[in-house]
Amino acid sequence: MQYQLTTLEDTANLAQSIVRCITYPFVITFSGQLGAGKTALIRFILQALGVISTVKSPTYTLVESYPLGQINLHHFDLYRFADESEWLDLGFDEYFTKDAMCFIEWPSKAGRAIKHIDWHIEINITPQQDRIVSITAFTPKGQ
Repeated sequence: MQYQLTTLEDTANLAQSIVRCITYPFVITFSGQLGAGKTALIRFILQALGVISTVKSPTYTLVESYPLGQINLHHFDLYRFADESEWLDLGFDEYFTKDAMCFIEWPSKAGRAIKHIDWHIEINITPQQDRIVSITAFTPKGQ
């Protein structure tokens, strides 16, 4: 699926649509150049899921978690990873439980360490500064 986003409102609307399609456990990875809007889309998704606290970028902490009722939402940013061994060294596999949704920016930095991905979202910037968002499903649940 592909979507064109022109405004932040478009991004918020896409987040609402995404939330209507996903149930825990669920894993979404996000790729795109710096400034493409990965964190903004994840922030809108987390808010649409019901997070009312401030949604911070995990660029320096690597992961931010948001407990929400019976589910746990985890937002990873792997931009600063040097190699995939850091994934295991930091114990990130332990976040992937049956009551979790995981949102991972820069998944390529983890190499093959991420064992399960339901969706991959790629965000590209057009010359007009719009965003083209492509969603690819990898699992039957993701379909």
